[in-house]
Amino acid sequence: MEKYNIAPTDIGRLEVGTETLIDKSKSVKSTLCQLFNEHGNFDLEGVDNINACYGGTAALLNTLSWVESSAWDGRYGIVVCGDIAVYEDGPARPTGGCAAVAMLIGRDAPIVVGPVRASHMEDAYDFYKPRLDSEYPTVFGHESNVCYLRALDGCYHRFTHKFEHAARGHRFHLGEVDHVVLHSPYNKLVKKSGARMLYNDFVRYPDLPIFKGHEKTLEAFAKLLPEKTYENRDLEKVFTELARPMYKNKVQSSVLLPQELGNSYTASMYTGLLSLICSWHKPQVDANGEPVDTNALAHGKKVLMFSFGSGLAATMFTLKVAGDTSHIAEASELELRLKERIQRTPEEFSSTLADRETKYGKFDWTPSSSTEELFPGTFYLGNVDKFGRRSYKRVPVSPFRWVAAAASLRRRRLGGGVCVVFGVCV
Repeated sequence: MEKYNIAPTDIGRLEVGTETLIDKSKSVKSTLCQLFNEHGNFDLEGVDNINACYGGTAALLNTLSWVESSAWDGRYGIVVCGDIAVYEDGPARPTGGCAAVAMLIGRDAPIVVGPVRASHMEDAYDFYKPRLDSEYPTVFGHESNVCYLRALDGCYHRFTHKFEHAARGHRFHLGEVDHVVLHSPYNKLVKKSGARMLYNDFVRYPDLPIFKGHEKTLEAFAKLLPEKTYENRDLEKVFTELARPMYKNKVQSSVLLPQELGNSYTASMYTGLLSLICSWHKPQVDANGEPVDTNALAHGKKVLMFSFGSGLAATMFTLKVAGDTSHIAEASELELRLKERIQRTPEEFSSTLADRETKYGKFDWTPSSSTEELFPGTFYLGNVDKFGRRSYKRVPVSPFRWVAAAASLRRRRLGGGVCVVFGVCV
């Protein structure tokens, strides 16, 4: 709201997606209400959405439905996706990370959600958190990967059928979109997923140009049942190689933040989207050395999104660029803020987590760590009283920090269809 000069009273819905829970009853959203209540705004629909990494997408879809409904009062909605991904000492720990993303939802936005979407829901125990005295999950890594790919297959299969029905038979395949943004627990799975989607295209349309010249190699996979191929290394190797150009052109520009931040659960796919938006607006020059209009290049681009949460829930949908998105890239300052981070050793990280374990669920204590290295504007835990009530403080922020971004936004038309503005905490 500070970056884009948005009045707290202009927000009519605030919805949160998270699996980083600190209370079994009170929502994270209710704590965020402090930011609005102090400006007299108490009329804020929405609460928390919880299902592993999928909660942020559930919050987004709920808020979109609100904007499209007869209950919409003309104000904006804000969707917040945020998590801290930490693991017990072991092979999963290095994949952990954290991030929070905020999206502003309204009418006439520069990025618009497409009318077709498809979901895959089932009961699975691949990743879950049954221990209420610990924030560490129980993870079955191999099974979780298979669940991810099975959900991807299900969503892609249903999405293509729905799209083709709506488009009266026009064939849908990866060539129909400019970019693909995938939920990213770790980058190798993103690469596998791109290859898996290409395999799905082959099953449906083996005559596509991308498969020309590879008929003999692909013949061995033509009659396999897709549900029997999740552990077929030969198939994975062949389609990973075929998908390399597609990954470079359609996927790679969305993996900056997921690779830099590690897994961020509900925020993961949306940090990928922000990475993609910022990649569109890197300064470019043409053959004559003249600046390129990056907005013209980005306009009309179609993005296929895949959101996944263990347990499991998944949805696939599309976005289309319908307006100026350069202000989003400008205000995010991604490269600058990534450079401002302070490097720590693995030993320091493990020591910090060990100390964190002693504080989890603890009452009547005040954090003693220094706040000197926190970014300006950071909110941090101030105290937990003897009843478990938490209070927060904030690192001071210069009133001029977001002036340029806010002024830039005022020069552009505000609206919404999905993200009018987009912020990320790294």
